[in-house]
Amino acid sequence: MTVRVVLVDDQALIRAGFRAIVDSAPDLEVVGESDDGETALDVIREQRADVVLMDVRMPGRDGIATTRAITDDDDLAGVRVIVLTTFELDEYVIDAMRAGASGFLDKGVDPNVLLDAIRVVAGGDALLTPKATRALLGSMTDEAASAPVDEGAVSELTGREREVVAMVGRGLSNGEIADALYLSPLTVKTHVSRAMTKLHARDRAQLVVLAFRSGLTRIDDLD
Repeated sequence: MTVRVVLVDDQALIRAGFRAIVDSAPDLEVVGESDDGETALDVIREQRADVVLMDVRMPGRDGIATTRAITDDDDLAGVRVIVLTTFELDEYVIDAMRAGASGFLDKGVDPNVLLDAIRVVAGGDALLTPKATRALLGSMTDEAASAPVDEGAVSELTGREREVVAMVGRGLSNGEIADALYLSPLTVKTHVSRAMTKLHARDRAQLVVLAFRSGLTRIDDLD
């Protein structure tokens, strides 16, 4: 099945470049564009988008606010957002993740990495790079310190679930974990889901934080 992609960026040249890259893949298709956050929701809804490539800095409603509007809309529950920016600032990473984005990439990313990222989030996975993970951990240091890890919950994890959580903490996607452990992506997704339930993680970003707080992943693992 073809993944339907909508581009949201105020620069026509940028949109044209991304359209050429996305449309070069047989399993992906750009089905709509918007040059501002105000009209983006209508385009996403009308074109039944699966994935949105979202610029951060736009006139009017910016990409973070637009992402939040998408994730808050029950009618758009299946839409995944990848935030793209030329500004590698930690605050953008944090704001994007808190707004409900499934991924964060620099606009200068390699085309093949971009295409793989679209496929990853379209499959229901999240894209947390080591940079995004470091920023996420840095922003939640105080919060994490004030909320001790439930050791009982951690002890309920199976050996395989511990392995999977550790890899999630390192920023690996379900597909990458599957390759590393010689499992199917569906099996990995099941392990992630069960681990989230046991650890009471509301989303993958929180699971990353819990992986570090529990010691299953170390900061050195991001190098």
